[in-house]
Amino acid sequence: MADEITSSTPSAPAQGGGGYQGNNSGAPRPPRPAGGGGGRKFFRRKKVCKFCVEKIDAISYRDVRLLQGFVAERGKITPRRLTGVCTTHQRQLSQAIKQSRNIALLPFAAKF
Repeated sequence: MADEITSSTPSAPAQGGGGYQGNNSGAPRPPRPAGGGGGRKFFRRKKVCKFCVEKIDAISYRDVRLLQGFVAERGKITPRRLTGVCTTHQRQLSQAIKQSRNIALLPFAAKF
């Protein structure tokens, strides 16, 4: 029995293994760009509150020039994650923007 004959026909390939699965042609996976190492692609600096840095305690509703920097083109108040303002100053900022809208210093919506 030591002289068993093995078949020379290849067995079926295992499911899920092998080539690129993106298309059904069985073509190999496209090569990765050179110089890649995985890691981070860019470094994003942590945003610092403008009001804390400049030591501004109260945000006035009359300071329209300052408030316009925190209002988007369409008239929306820009969120904290985009401006980098801390929580307490964001609350004061939104109150000031709402007050200045009510007395018509800032527009509620954009002009078309």
